[in-house]
Amino acid sequence: MPMKDEFSVQIEQARRGDEQALAAVLSRQMPQIRGLAAKAVGPGLDYDDAVQEGLIGLLCALRTFDREKSAAFSTYANACVQNAITSAVRRAQRKKHAPLNTSVPYTERESTPGPEELMMQSERYNQTMQSIDTRLSAMEKQVLGLFLDGCSYSAIAKRMDISEKAVDNALQRIRLKLR
Repeated sequence: MPMKDEFSVQIEQARRGDEQALAAVLSRQMPQIRGLAAKAVGPGLDYDDAVQEGLIGLLCALRTFDREKSAAFSTYANACVQNAITSAVRRAQRKKHAPLNTSVPYTERESTPGPEELMMQSERYNQTMQSIDTRLSAMEKQVLGLFLDGCSYSAIAKRMDISEKAVDNALQRIRLKLR
């Protein structure tokens, strides 16, 4: 019972702006926040973002908690954290954010390669093509070409009139030969 009284005091102190009390409340609630955040990770919402949303939910709980109600602070805070994380998941899954969730970050340091870099890339390309020509069989070259064109195993198998397992085996051999 004294622990609950001490925690209640910390909650009141945190609500009044005491940073040490806020740190104590945060450290006590963090395992719950981390657990809920780990379950919410998905496209558009990574673990750290989910934890941040949970912390925002906890701060909301601190601000809006009413001692006169029958719920304990931990129960109330858990509901607020869960709601904040769930809202973040919904926002992340909206189709209007799909371009942001699937885009590649722009960096200004990307520049046009100079003549030396172009020459090195050209040499690597030529070596790779020569390696493909000398190391792969005709069937493996055809499978590789179709695979690089984006065909699935089943599409390659149908087009070449072979089994999907033969396609998989060919791709495995190609990977080994081109290492």
